[in-house]
Amino acid sequence: MKDPNNIRNVAIIAHVDHGKTTLVDGFLKQSNTFRENQAEMDQTLIMDSGDQEHERGITITAKQTAVYYGDYKINIIDTPGHADFSGEVERTLNMADGVILIVDAQEGPMPQTKFVLSKALSLGLKPVVVINKIDKPSRRITEVEDEVADLFLELAIDDSQLHYPVYYAIGREGKAWQAVPDNPAEHADLTPIFEAIVDDIPAPDVNVDGTLQLLVTSLQYDSFLGKYAIGRISRGRIAKGQPVTLVKRDGTPVSGKVDKLFGYRGLTREEIDSASAGDIVALTGVADAHIGETIADKENPEALPVLEVEAPTLSMYLGPNTSPMKGREGDFTTSRQIGDRLQKELETNVALRVVDDGIGFIVSGRGELHLSVLIETLRREGYEFEVGRPQVVTIEEDGQTKEPVEELSVEVGAEFVGTISQELGTRRAELTHQETLPSGAIRQTYIITTRGMIGLRNLLLTATKGTVIMNSLPHGYQPLGQKIQSTRNGALIAFEAGSSTPYALQSAESRGELFIGPAVEVYAGMIVGLNNRQEDLDINVCKAKHLTNMRSKSSDGAVQLTPFTELSLEQCIDFLADDELLEVTPKNLRLRKRYLDPNQRKRAAK
Repeated sequence: MKDPNNIRNVAIIAHVDHGKTTLVDGFLKQSNTFRENQAEMDQTLIMDSGDQEHERGITITAKQTAVYYGDYKINIIDTPGHADFSGEVERTLNMADGVILIVDAQEGPMPQTKFVLSKALSLGLKPVVVINKIDKPSRRITEVEDEVADLFLELAIDDSQLHYPVYYAIGREGKAWQAVPDNPAEHADLTPIFEAIVDDIPAPDVNVDGTLQLLVTSLQYDSFLGKYAIGRISRGRIAKGQPVTLVKRDGTPVSGKVDKLFGYRGLTREEIDSASAGDIVALTGVADAHIGETIADKENPEALPVLEVEAPTLSMYLGPNTSPMKGREGDFTTSRQIGDRLQKELETNVALRVVDDGIGFIVSGRGELHLSVLIETLRREGYEFEVGRPQVVTIEEDGQTKEPVEELSVEVGAEFVGTISQELGTRRAELTHQETLPSGAIRQTYIITTRGMIGLRNLLLTATKGTVIMNSLPHGYQPLGQKIQSTRNGALIAFEAGSSTPYALQSAESRGELFIGPAVEVYAGMIVGLNNRQEDLDINVCKAKHLTNMRSKSSDGAVQLTPFTELSLEQCIDFLADDELLEVTPKNLRLRKRYLDPNQRKRAAK
């Protein structure tokens, strides 16, 4: 059992891509957590364990690990950088006593830096600033230090938070310094940051002799031991076999018993007999535990304040597949199976909300990325379902309907500024700041409604040839504005079922951009492309070429088709209009009209 004075609980916070997970790699490797011959010594982004995390190159769920430095146990919490996963950041910061704020030496503080730092300072956590990537050719170390100081002045809650140590690092190489080095190529390691954690981050301020209190901030499962409740012991001690009381959100006590108790070392949990206040542990045996509830002493069950997470901003319909191809490609297709899976997701995904809606559900989250990660997860697990267009979640305040607003930062080459301004102008975004960066790029800051953000990312990526860098964070609420006019063209819709033929697709190409190739099974009402014009158009993509006894050189040649556009999951969601659905199966994504029959569509449009 570790003395609380020898424990440090620290969260790593930063904007996306500023090097949080890479720095944690360095901590794990330099603290002798792995043997020299272990595979992890050659890996990068060790903490990003999920398939989607590897593929997208981002952290989606917060994770905890622990390393030992001398006599000190350092519990490290690696947090996501995207605003869509800020629910993960909010719940895990409750386990920390201090934060390491990482800032890119070239980019400086970015929107998400501001968001996560404001959360940390509001909780009274002690910050340590690390200016990372100081080996970049276009680094601006002095300017970035000034920008960080301005950010602290804006966000600090008391004067003590304005005094923070600054360190300099090349996270990828596992090097850090107390002052800017003359020669970054010289030998160095992460010792200065380890020392900073020990000296600058306070030990947990806890009462070891009181009765037990532990706030559940994370849950995990395995098929062997079931549910693990994870959290920091706020008071007292916990031991294997100890009887405890789980205090539910509504104050109801539920009796339980600690079956097994685990501490953290590196990437693994190690079984321990007991732990005291200040340490982060995982325990089994309390199967009813949910995030935000308190595991307390059996004789004196006192609850800790319940975790409050900011409200969702986007919702979408998610229900069982109703297309003519339903039930063919998924293992789980019924409303009950989808509902059970969503209920299980709610236990760990704290920023998610699910409400029954007929045979389906209204799922609400923090943004398009948050919802698309959930959809992709269900799809990979064998679920088959359909989703509707994302809708903004409004609130009622002072007798007014208000909608969420976001602060959007766009960084782009000077040649694309006009395109960006035009698109954001049609979405009624308000430009608040513009600056030219040392690289020559222009950074613009806008205030835009969440409604205006739907479908924006892919549109701007296309308009800027994939060069735009955009980030957003919540910026409160404002009265609901006028409807934003759709700028999307109409859809090309298959009007009969069958298999697409090269002959039919060749004539369809002149009508617009196709989303399918030849020999694809389609059904009536399925969207097969984007029309060149504003209105929807029904076309036949299954028409075969009829044989005749006339032969000519021009008609008997092979058909040359333009390559079709294959849309990703995010692009499909962005494409949707109010009268359209996306059919999601483990094997395919199919866009379709809500009403498959053209006559029904006409009646519904009136």
